[in-house]
Amino acid sequence: MNKRMYLTALVAVLLSFSAKADEGMWLLQLMKQQNSIDLMKKAGLKLEADALYNPNGVSLKDAVGIFGGGCTGEIISPEGLILTNHHCGYASIQQHSSVEHDYLTDGFWAMNRNEELPTPGLKFRFIERIVDVTDVINAKIQAGEVDETTAMTRPYLNKVARELFEQSDLKGKKGIDIQLLPFYAGNKYYMFYIKTYSDVRMVAAPPSSVGKFGGETDNWMWPRHTGDFSMFRIYADQNGEPAEYDANNIPLKTPKYLPISIKGLNEGDYAMIMGFPGSTSRYLTQSEVKQRMTAENQAMIDMRGVRLEVLRKYMAASDKTRIQYANKFAGSSNYWKNSIGMNEAIVDNKVLETKADIEKQYAQWAKGKPEYEGVVEKIDAIIAKSTPLLHQAYYMNEALQGAIEFGSTYLIMDKIKEALETKNDSLLSASKKQLEAAFEQIHNKDYDHEVDRAVAKAILPALAEVLTMEQLPSFYQTIQKEFKGNYDAYVDNIYNNSILANRENLDKFLKKPTVKAIEKDPATAYSRSKNQKMNEAIAAYQASEEGLELLHKTFIRGLNEMKLPIPSYPDANFTIRLTYGNVKSYSPKDGVRYKHFTTTDGILEKEDPTNPEFVVPAKLKELIQKRDFGRWAMKDGNMPVCFLTTNDITGGNSGSPVIDAEGNLIGCAFDGNWESLSGDINFDNALQRCIALDIRYVLFILEKLGNCQHLINEMTIIE
Repeated sequence: MNKRMYLTALVAVLLSFSAKADEGMWLLQLMKQQNSIDLMKKAGLKLEADALYNPNGVSLKDAVGIFGGGCTGEIISPEGLILTNHHCGYASIQQHSSVEHDYLTDGFWAMNRNEELPTPGLKFRFIERIVDVTDVINAKIQAGEVDETTAMTRPYLNKVARELFEQSDLKGKKGIDIQLLPFYAGNKYYMFYIKTYSDVRMVAAPPSSVGKFGGETDNWMWPRHTGDFSMFRIYADQNGEPAEYDANNIPLKTPKYLPISIKGLNEGDYAMIMGFPGSTSRYLTQSEVKQRMTAENQAMIDMRGVRLEVLRKYMAASDKTRIQYANKFAGSSNYWKNSIGMNEAIVDNKVLETKADIEKQYAQWAKGKPEYEGVVEKIDAIIAKSTPLLHQAYYMNEALQGAIEFGSTYLIMDKIKEALETKNDSLLSASKKQLEAAFEQIHNKDYDHEVDRAVAKAILPALAEVLTMEQLPSFYQTIQKEFKGNYDAYVDNIYNNSILANRENLDKFLKKPTVKAIEKDPATAYSRSKNQKMNEAIAAYQASEEGLELLHKTFIRGLNEMKLPIPSYPDANFTIRLTYGNVKSYSPKDGVRYKHFTTTDGILEKEDPTNPEFVVPAKLKELIQKRDFGRWAMKDGNMPVCFLTTNDITGGNSGSPVIDAEGNLIGCAFDGNWESLSGDINFDNALQRCIALDIRYVLFILEKLGNCQHLINEMTIIE
């Protein structure tokens, strides 16, 4: 092909790609190399690449970080004020809640800095530096120091990361953590230097009737009217460096924060999202998608469904239980419903057919390329062998590890038994202290023994319905032989008579520990049996998938070569990414057209005082009815709540800033739409939408419901 023909083809490809440019969770460090910045400008961006990510200076990247363990947050004032989702802050809100101070129900508003609540365990992480270390890893592989598969494992990458960190100028700096990860299935490696702040305080959270309005019913659905936000603040030492909580710490003076635009949104407006998407699987083969549906998703649907039904009953009957299990329920329910929607969307959106087409194209392209020929067939053979084993492991994990919380720390029991048999007093004393600590860890403030008992009575027979006796732990034989198949009697024996079942039983054992008591302890026998079978199943599954990682590495490298000159992005792995698109409505099916935004009118339309998911606070209802929206209303006088964009997001992006063409904050991403829940596997440009909370609704709630004008005064508002 001559140069003119090649350039013509390249332009045509890039133009076709730009029509689908909303797909992609792009690496900031590759924006210039992959020309994605040019495509963003064509979509409407008015900033230069260095304004988004500048390895040698301050950029938008420095206003975005990891909130807690699995969300994104953004800095919205020069005083370290964080905006994230209500569901991201939910665990912290619950942590501070009690029947006397029910912040979940009533909301929380700090009227000054002294009222901001220290939140032990909560952290906020900024990305300080990103370094390409692919050459370092490849050199070690070529030198025979490590094989390709081991090079992708966490222990080995952690070892290399520590070696590189020792040579870095960031060594010895306060709060610096390191993370080295594979990308493109091990075809690239990047090292992240992360600055962690551990004094993060709760500042504002609306009542759950605002922050979780719509509850389970509206989760993953559009139209949406959920005020899904909460606010926290980073505190640092007097030098602005990370420090544990101290009353003398001061709000962090951040080098970058996001100005807020209340100019309003129109369909087609440019929108980009920077955040930390958790996990996608866009490079799966057709056989792997089927495995995901039947082994993973179905296990989550079946087992979580059983547990959630029990929790609903107990949470509805007691405020104490509702508060205890609020965060557990929300986390479990979220991906229970996601799995249902994903399986439906895979069928409705013909994902399996799309994967088959891609594999057909790949097979044609791979002809005559020995490195790539037959790779898909080899993957399929492994998946056929591993699927029954994954099915077994996933169901057991969801039921016995995820649903049931109670059990025995049998390894500690073994130590006590050893100490008694060998008359080792020091080992006995240390092990008894460990057992005491284990009891406190099990019977924590968010655990109810009777609720967990009820879950166990429901989940154990449910698991027996989907697995064979050979696939189940040996304690199922005990149920049949010693308890004549009576699950309730078996569970009651454990929850009543085990050493760790209650304080009375524990104290009795600690006062006079015996080998006989340990050998008779039903929870110890249950836990040992459960873990033994789990370990066997996981080991068998891992052995069945030997070689799969290298096949994926080859397959993904081939797919990316096949697509050239179109650039490819790696699957999400909870590292910072940028996605861009536009504000846009959509049509999920014939005769249905959804607008790109919702208003507070929809809140009153959905109101149902008999349903806790759709209760509207009296003050909010009054504000809506009186149209008392202040400066936050749209030009027509209506109050916006949520809006849609075509941005490519997934779990982990929750709380991410939605940013306009000029770098201003216009919203906070919090969900995807039901019709596109197969998006983690296959992006559908026509249906995939990001649901975001309009920043004007956040400000309206802050001012009118929370009386937090002092927080708004911190911000830079662009009208």
